[in-house]
Amino acid sequence: MDAFYLPDPEDPNRFHSTELTRGPWSPDAQHAGPPSALLGHVIERCSPREGFRVGRVAVEILGPVPIAPLMAEARVTRPGRSVELIEATLSTEQGPVLKANAWRLRQADPELDLPVEVMPTGTRPGPEEARVEPFPSAQAIGFHTGIEYRFVTGAFDAPGAAVCWIRLRYPIVAGTTPSPLERTLAAADSGNGVSSVLDWDRYLFINTDLSVTLHREPVGEWVCLDAVTYPDRSGVGLAESRLFDEKGPIGRGTQTLFLAPR
Repeated sequence: MDAFYLPDPEDPNRFHSTELTRGPWSPDAQHAGPPSALLGHVIERCSPREGFRVGRVAVEILGPVPIAPLMAEARVTRPGRSVELIEATLSTEQGPVLKANAWRLRQADPELDLPVEVMPTGTRPGPEEARVEPFPSAQAIGFHTGIEYRFVTGAFDAPGAAVCWIRLRYPIVAGTTPSPLERTLAAADSGNGVSSVLDWDRYLFINTDLSVTLHREPVGEWVCLDAVTYPDRSGVGLAESRLFDEKGPIGRGTQTLFLAPR
């Protein structure tokens, strides 16, 4: 097992899920990070255009994603000279399980001459200064073994805001190198996990979506989440992550949360 998904040798739109995709809520269901990254994989390969990059991806999680073969489709639904919209879908034999909309934007050439004072700044202690924390799962293989977590502040068993670096141990699709977008989508879906405020054994805090906006393309293998969770007694919550690489800020990630007793 050397990747989260194995491409089907006979169908380029079909991907076989491995156990590395397993999430924390059910041994038979995937963590939403890998399939979100798989959507990023197919979005970037949909009618690629020189000088363009994805600025935002909004993923809708339509239900539990089984550890099973997935069909991935993407198409440009709103073409444009400078901005275009791409729609992508992941489906099982029973129907769609994830959908995504992505805005792809033309990059400035030459780069814009912006005032220094308006440029985003700020860094976080790097992954080499962070600590490894165990993931709260009884499963021997899963998403938690396919990635590396390193906490600067917080921990899985310490409720509250956290700063956590995340790196993929394996490619999203076998035989490929994860793109910056794939790495970011895979990591950003952990915002509610690293900043959890509720007891993992007593409550569910499952996200129904994932939105990631990137003002800069990430560099390097590590993505940092400066994450916080906002719960409400109504059973609806929000996880918000400021996203960084080792050079500084790259964007934002948000997740709407369904909260309930187990």
